[in-house]
Amino acid sequence: MSYNSTNSGLVVESKTSPKEHPSSTRKTLFMCLEYLDLSLNYLVGTLLDDIKQLSSKLKYLNLAGNNFTGDIPAAIRSLTGLVSLQLVANLFNGSFPPEIGNLSNLGELALANNGFEPQYIPSSFTKLKKLRNLWMTETNLIGEIPEGIGNISALELVDLSENGLSGRIPDGFFLLKNLTILHLYINRLSGSIPCTVEALHLRVIDLSNNTLTGTIPDDFGKLTSLTHLALFCNQLSGEVPVSICRLPLLENIGLWSNNLSGVLPPDFGRYSKLKEFQVPLNQFHGELPKYLCANKELIGVIAFDNKLTGELPGSLGSCDSLEIVRVHDNQLSGKIPDGLWTSLNLTTLMISNNLFSGQLPDKVSSQLSLLELMNNQFSGPIPAGISSWERMKVLKASNNLFSGVIPQEFTALPSLSTVLLDGNQLSGHLPSIIISWKSLTTLNLSRNQLSGEIPASLGVLPGLLYLDLSGNDFSGQIPPEIGNLRLSSLNLSSNKLSGRIPYEFENTAFDSSFLNNPRLCSNIPSLHLRSCRGETRKSNKLSSHVIAAVSSIAAVTFLVAGICTIYICRRYRKRSNLSDSTWKLTSFQQLNFTEADILSSLIDGNLIGKEGSGRVYRIPINHSGEYVAVKRIWDNLNLDQKLEKEFLAEVKILGTIRHSNIVKLLCCISGGNSKLLVYEYMENCSLDRWIHRTKRPYSSNSISVSVHHVILDWPKRLQIAIGAAHGLCYMHYHCSPPIIHRDVKSSNILLDSEFNAKIADFGLARLLIKRGEPSTTSVVAGSFGYMAPEYARTRRVSEKIDVYSFGVILLELVTGREAHNGDETSSLAEWAWRHFPEGKPIVEALDEDINEPQYFEEINSVFKLGLMCTNPLPWSRPAMNDILQILLRLQALGERINANEYDVAPLLQNSES
Repeated sequence: MSYNSTNSGLVVESKTSPKEHPSSTRKTLFMCLEYLDLSLNYLVGTLLDDIKQLSSKLKYLNLAGNNFTGDIPAAIRSLTGLVSLQLVANLFNGSFPPEIGNLSNLGELALANNGFEPQYIPSSFTKLKKLRNLWMTETNLIGEIPEGIGNISALELVDLSENGLSGRIPDGFFLLKNLTILHLYINRLSGSIPCTVEALHLRVIDLSNNTLTGTIPDDFGKLTSLTHLALFCNQLSGEVPVSICRLPLLENIGLWSNNLSGVLPPDFGRYSKLKEFQVPLNQFHGELPKYLCANKELIGVIAFDNKLTGELPGSLGSCDSLEIVRVHDNQLSGKIPDGLWTSLNLTTLMISNNLFSGQLPDKVSSQLSLLELMNNQFSGPIPAGISSWERMKVLKASNNLFSGVIPQEFTALPSLSTVLLDGNQLSGHLPSIIISWKSLTTLNLSRNQLSGEIPASLGVLPGLLYLDLSGNDFSGQIPPEIGNLRLSSLNLSSNKLSGRIPYEFENTAFDSSFLNNPRLCSNIPSLHLRSCRGETRKSNKLSSHVIAAVSSIAAVTFLVAGICTIYICRRYRKRSNLSDSTWKLTSFQQLNFTEADILSSLIDGNLIGKEGSGRVYRIPINHSGEYVAVKRIWDNLNLDQKLEKEFLAEVKILGTIRHSNIVKLLCCISGGNSKLLVYEYMENCSLDRWIHRTKRPYSSNSISVSVHHVILDWPKRLQIAIGAAHGLCYMHYHCSPPIIHRDVKSSNILLDSEFNAKIADFGLARLLIKRGEPSTTSVVAGSFGYMAPEYARTRRVSEKIDVYSFGVILLELVTGREAHNGDETSSLAEWAWRHFPEGKPIVEALDEDINEPQYFEEINSVFKLGLMCTNPLPWSRPAMNDILQILLRLQALGERINANEYDVAPLLQNSES
């Protein structure tokens, strides 16, 4: 008989006679069970009583994906008929008993992803002679691997990854004739890899992220079934055996971050359909293998930070499957193969710090978004055809020999975020119309021969943070529009600029921004410019009577304002019992307000929200309608330590990172009985208020407009999802160390006036010590409905917990439901996982505001992506960069999808794989 379970209910199949008494039927059922599957039901409790009711006839027991706690009881030894035991992804936090070794019929043992206490692998496990699959990833194993496990001849899969195992790899592993998959990555294993290999059926070997030494065994060249070889992040040395490159099924090889040397074997890619070739951060010399893309399936060539010489292989010039090439920091030379520039799927080309030459082409791959070629010998003009580089986001071409003018066509690229063209021989005027650069954050054109006036249109670029035009021949005045920018860095030194600098830059933050411009002036001594006093004013002279009248009015106004200010400040001091001297302001941006502007406006009339740790205010900072948002965190004797940590975390993170999809922290003010974080103000507040009807409309004192009659349509929702994904990708992949937010939710996604999304509230964020290496927190922090199940269970922090939370936001955007209110008994993610397998039309789940047929395919794909992101098993969730690419493709291909000319399913299938 069998006893099966699905998320929607339990089904019992039994041969028990219906005439039996009900009380005895249940007992008979459990005593006769052969197959029991209760996986993915979120069951709670311990197993002791349940195990005692089961029979030795039971062959298959699957309790994966529940919330069972405590130990695995020793009573499990009575289940002598067990063939498969699956306890993956629960909350077990005790030990697993050595009695499991008595289950002599066991063929599959899966204990992965639990919070067991640190323990050794029981030596009794070596008695499981019929064991085929041993899956114990993330089970807190320590000590050495018992040598006897290598003697279990039936083993086909061994996964002991992401534990604390130490010592040597048992020789017996590579002698197992049936072994096909061996995962020992992310441990503390040391010593050399066993040299004798007889496990000739091995398809996957992953020994990465250990401290292994010695050489790569020559016998690996005998593994004719091998498809994946991962040995990266070890201390291996010597050369790569030539025989490995001739393996007929080899698809992926990862050898980075070792001490390997010698010449790379020339036949890589010649005899197999090679897809990923990753050998960076070693000591290889000589040329790259010339057959890398001989079979036209190569996706990535990553070989940076070696001593490679010669030209790029010609096979890369006809490799349409290629997506990424990273060969920077070598000694490569010659021209880039013509076909490589226009490879159909190429997204990333990083070839900096080499000796490459040639010119930029008119056309590049339509997918190319990142091009880095700094410190080479490229020459010639920037081609007018650059206007076709529509996907380009990052262009870094510093320190080459580019010459000629910057064409107007260059300014037509709407996705550009970073442009580095410093240290070239560019000349002429800057294009005056650059309004297409709305995504630009960094522009460095220093050390060229550019001339003319600085275009005023630079001042309307909304995201520009870093501007460097130094070392050129710019003349004329600095456009006052430049003062509108919220720059973190400005360098206009060593030009021929004249006149007074914009008042926004007259502070010590820009004390080296204007050097070596003899005709510039300022009245701020720290800027090291001549004084503007005595300059002839261009405005008409006023009569002495008018001047006197104006002066009198100004004096009276100043006196009244002073009295009012003193009155307000005294009221504030009385309320807070503080003096100004107790407050400390730390600035992270250029500020156009003072500490007093903030402190005097912390009144109930400006209150827009309350949080567990304090209040949020909307505070005007001038008469032109500008506002900032101020988060006030209260000190409390009972919560002081916790809030102090949150405050320091947010200041530390937001004060050092810059991204257009992460809320900008302007300054922090601390003192007295509270701490203040001052942010840029987001006009459209948080996402949850737009997609959850229970939170509409805004209160009258929160913002100046109401969204009660405003609908957030699907294009805006997709735009918001892409913006939030950009922010998380920046945190996960571009920050060092990576940042895990830990509290991604719709109320922490803020929207500006154009509905651009920015991630906020980093009080729970955590810096990872090492990318890809999970860490553990002392307490679980986050929000119900958004919290990944493995985080709640084990407190282990990885990028995948943010992925889970982001998946919930995708489901919110599609359904309009709240994360903690999928139905009466479960979260939105749980509800969605039940809804989708039941085969219900997705249209039944849609928010009525986006139930529009022309967007149905896009919405359906995002719903599926949300399911993938909220998979209960973290390793089954896609990475944030993959999620972002899927969303971007959905947006770009939306018109063709709606016209049924394009099937988006392969995008999701590729991500799943």
